[in-house]
Amino acid sequence: MADENFLIILKTPKEFNFSQCLNFLSRSPLEPCHKVQNNTLYKLEKFDGQMVLMKIGCCRDQSIGIEFLTPRPGKSVRTRAARYVRHWFDLDTDLRPFYRMAGEDPVLKKITADLYGLRILTIPDLFEAITWAIIAQQINLRFAYTLKKRFVDSFGEELTFQRRHYYLFPTPQKIAALRIADIRGLQFTARKSEYIIALAQKMKNGDLTREGLLRHKNFNAARKDLLRIRGVGQWTADYVSLRCLKDPAAIPVADVGLQNAVKQQLGLTKKPTAEEIYRYSEAWKGWQAYATFYLWASLISPQLIRLKNKLY
Repeated sequence: MADENFLIILKTPKEFNFSQCLNFLSRSPLEPCHKVQNNTLYKLEKFDGQMVLMKIGCCRDQSIGIEFLTPRPGKSVRTRAARYVRHWFDLDTDLRPFYRMAGEDPVLKKITADLYGLRILTIPDLFEAITWAIIAQQINLRFAYTLKKRFVDSFGEELTFQRRHYYLFPTPQKIAALRIADIRGLQFTARKSEYIIALAQKMKNGDLTREGLLRHKNFNAARKDLLRIRGVGQWTADYVSLRCLKDPAAIPVADVGLQNAVKQQLGLTKKPTAEEIYRYSEAWKGWQAYATFYLWASLISPQLIRLKNKLY
């Protein structure tokens, strides 16, 4: 994609690599809320009530460029789109202290060199973040993506562009009006269906917002608020804190993927326990979320990513 096609250019830090970020975003061909093809990212969003299809690529100087495939939006929408992408790619975090710490750490040293420039890919929408975490509870990642795709295809808004279909994650307003049987029909458990509808009703009524969780600027308080939500346990609260609230100290120590990644990096004969993960993470103070994200990303095979991209 030629640089002159971009309507918006976002300057990026030196410690940024677009391809590393796309590798993570490409980890499942079933992902329904964005598409990756030929080192380019396609994302449908809604700003000020307007559906906007963004084509996001990398400029020659490693900046991020945004092209709009839907009719050119007004200035306020373009500003919101730029802010959204900056947040999504976590471009305002200075990773230099993280890399200094990781370069001396036995768990992180190799993967931070291999994945240099990777950023936490956030989930800016709180309803999407919590719902996705509930969907993924106690099932393997492939089946979780299968359920997410069914959920989005069934209840999300759709836009067709050049015979390809793009989807928005369903809104709380849409899901709050459903019956448990509506979601059960997608092969969700009754309990997860109930949790998701109750969450949607809570958010529709304004009783739960991202801004409200962060009102005290205290991540521990926000985590406690998350734990009061039905269907949200410790793993889910940690995951949402990491991917949505941007808590730098969030670490889901009971996460199987995290445990497998640490096992792999240290050449252990068995997975470390949650208590052992806590001990390793003492050296990552203030960067636990980034350490976790890099460990998750270390499990993704670049060869598999290239194969998946051919499916689009």
